[in-house]
Parts: sequence; structure tokens; C-alpha cells
Amino acid sequence: MNRLLEIRTYRLKPGTLEAFDKAMQERAVPMLRSKGMDVVTYGKSDHEEATYHLVRAYDSREALEAEQAAFYGSSEWRDGPRSALVDRIETYLNTLLWVSQEAADSMRTLNDRHTEDK
Repeated sequence: MNRLLEIRTYRLKPGTLEAFDKAMQERAVPMLRSKGMDVVTYGKSDHEEATYHLVRAYDSREALEAEQAAFYGSSEWRDGPRSALVDRIETYLNTLLWVSQEAADSMRTLNDRHTEDK
């Protein structure tokens, strides 16, 4: 089975990386996972201090759009971690690409700092 990866990269405002990472780890990613989203990996960039990534996998483009519309339209998100994250983002870029399930699992394993709860 193939998976549609959404690779979201963030350029953060200066001095906000640690607070952004904490909000992702403690609030946003657990909420995403509780809603059934497949968070493959997320975290600080290894090469640049003000960048961050979030990679999610979906069954299709339609699934991506439906899951994200439900999540980002929810009061739980809007009244929850939204401002702790959005207020710290300077810019972001999304890239979509198809990969095999094995490739998604490999990405998950190779970048396991923030993958499955251990």
C-alpha cells in the first residue's frame, strides 16, 4: 500500500524554537495522534536552528483534506495549542509525495526522536 506524505517545513521566528518544540511535543502531536492522524516524524532540523518539520502520512489526497479540515476546524485545536504554534511561525511550506508503506516506516524508524510513544 502506498502512502501520501505531507512534509511540512517551518521557518520559525528568532528565539522561538524551544517553545515551539515543547508545544509540538506536549500538545499538538498528541492531539493529532488522538484524532487518528499518522504522524511519521517531527522535530528540529539538524542543519539549521530556526527550522522544524512535521511529516504525516495519508491514504489519499481526499483523506488528507478531510482529516485536516476536521482537525484544524475544531475548537479543540483553535482553543488549544494553535496560538502557541502559529504565533511562532515565520513561514512554512508543504510538499506532497507518494511513497511506499515501507518508505514511510523507514522514515519513522530513522527519525525516531519524536515518532511513536515509547
